[in-house]
Amino acid sequence: MSSKNDTDKQNKSNSNDELENIIAADFSGNEDDIEIEASGPDGADEAHPTAEPGTQEASSSASNEEVETLKKDLLYLKAEFDNFRKRAIKERSDLIKFGPERLAIEVLNVIDIFEMALAQDVTPENLDSFKEGMTMTHNQLASALTKFGIEELSPLGEVFDPNMHEALTSEPTDKYPEGHVSQVFKKGYKFYDKLIRPAQVVVAAPVEQSTEE
Repeated sequence: MSSKNDTDKQNKSNSNDELENIIAADFSGNEDDIEIEASGPDGADEAHPTAEPGTQEASSSASNEEVETLKKDLLYLKAEFDNFRKRAIKERSDLIKFGPERLAIEVLNVIDIFEMALAQDVTPENLDSFKEGMTMTHNQLASALTKFGIEELSPLGEVFDPNMHEALTSEPTDKYPEGHVSQVFKKGYKFYDKLIRPAQVVVAAPVEQSTEE
């Protein structure tokens, strides 16, 4: 019987030692995270003194005021951003809608000149001056287009470039080297650096040599 009691005590002792080892292992390496609570003679908690009720209420009131201030600031910023977004949409819409306005004014001036010229009676006596007036009007229109970034492309005699030219056909000719533009049906145009219309051209081909039999 005594032997059995001794065995039970030994098992309990081993269990207690094992539990202590587990607890010690859980807290090992985390000693910096453990705060030691010290109690005074009357058992009061000196490490974490209890805040006064008045202090807690003041702190809570200050936190609520800060939250309300942040909410107001957030609503203000949201409203400002919404107004900015609406203004940006309207400005972009107006730019797309009214962007060509200045170009339209220039073109209208040219149309006025054309209408005045068409209202005149063309006779053999004024034919030369009429043609000169048409040439000047054409130059004025071209100048207006150039002012707004539209550049004319006339590739006669240049090497055919499929990125800039549209080949309608080819023709045997000795006026221009093979693969060069020999005729231009429609000029090309660029809007700044963007090609908006390729030039329609005819490409030179070699003239076949006839052989005598």
